[in-house]
Amino acid sequence: MNKKLEHLFQEKVAGKIILVTGASSGIGLTISKKLALAGAHVLLVARTIEKLEEAQKEIEQSGGKASIFPCDLSDMDAIDAASQEILATVDHIDILINNAGRSIRRAVHESLDRFHDFERTMKLNYFGAVRLVLNLLPHMIQRKDGHIINISSIGVLANATRFSAYVASKAALDAFSRCLSAEVHSHKIAITSVYMPLVRTPMIAPTKIYKYVPTLSPEQAADLIAYAIVKRPKKIATHLGYLASITYAIAPEINNKLMSIGFNLFPSSTASIGKEQQLNWIQKAYARLFPGEHW
Repeated sequence: MNKKLEHLFQEKVAGKIILVTGASSGIGLTISKKLALAGAHVLLVARTIEKLEEAQKEIEQSGGKASIFPCDLSDMDAIDAASQEILATVDHIDILINNAGRSIRRAVHESLDRFHDFERTMKLNYFGAVRLVLNLLPHMIQRKDGHIINISSIGVLANATRFSAYVASKAALDAFSRCLSAEVHSHKIAITSVYMPLVRTPMIAPTKIYKYVPTLSPEQAADLIAYAIVKRPKKIATHLGYLASITYAIAPEINNKLMSIGFNLFPSSTASIGKEQQLNWIQKAYARLFPGEHW
């Protein structure tokens, strides 16, 4: 971020209470550190208590304030219990960042006997996020203030192949967010969707070809979220994300052909075909033409 935006970010979050899911690693951990450094009280939510404790310790050693709430965000009862604990600890939430997510890279024809992939992805990425919103929203409405930031995916805009389960779950959250946004507008609650491109985090590490394609760093991803906090827009995407969205809106067949080329250029994941993955120069060049896209 530039200095002006950094200054506005610090003004915006200093003294605020901000809940981040998936806060123990990757984008969630990076934005949590950034928020705490700017003076926010960060509520860290993730499944593994040991990782949460490490994150809390790191933040506190840097002079920040963090509280931890272990929770399996694919378990609706666990979300209800964690929400009650959170609202008993703090009197309100200023900003909710729904960042936790699960990604599965597998073509539909390779998933014919794996319906559970679609179920578990939807459970965490969509139902988990919605359940948390339902628990916290009444308090934001009562205060007539709040901001909900949902981390979506560039794949929703570009219709990423091999990510039907992941993209469908993010698209569901996207549609929910658009409907909710109009409902809470009069309560001065903002809803922002961040269409995140590929980010070099532990979530993409199992897909070895991603070592060779352009990605954002977790710090760059955190800057996109910081921008969302400052500006409170309806959506944030990269230039490629906006271009993909426009292309699909006015010339869907072109979008389809481009994605089909990518689908045929890149191999399935090691997990689904059991082979070592290598990229040739054509694949690398194509990936660079579409930086941040999921292949």
